[in-house]
Amino acid sequence: MSFVSEFKAFAIKGNVVDLAIAVIIGGAFGKIVDSFVKDIVMPVIGQLVGGVDFKELYINLGSKTYDTLELAEKAGSPLIKYGVFINSVVNFTIIALAIFVALKAMSKLQKSAPPAAPAAPPEEVLLLREIRDSLKK
Repeated sequence: MSFVSEFKAFAIKGNVVDLAIAVIIGGAFGKIVDSFVKDIVMPVIGQLVGGVDFKELYINLGSKTYDTLELAEKAGSPLIKYGVFINSVVNFTIIALAIFVALKAMSKLQKSAPPAAPAAPPEEVLLLREIRDSLKK
């Protein structure tokens, strides 16, 4: 079997297609959660803790001081942007929670589904059983 035909057989399998779809949906979901955290959650948390804008929280490691993060970045000053890190931690927590809830729901659905009825035995087995039963008589 050639490399191309092996790869084609691999790529056409349902698992690869499912994985590709999951990656695309996961990327879109990540963007939605990122926007939710940056645009909705963090402003509310910032207001609750005294009007703090988390994305503006940083430590300047350079010798010169700057009034804003933007000015410090333009000047190329070395920065520790711990506010961005806090946003990322909240973002991760929300994504992890959403995945946990989805997996829990899927697990619950799988447990509540009635078990499949056993498959009927093949015709050969039925014939052999009839022969056995007739020999016993």
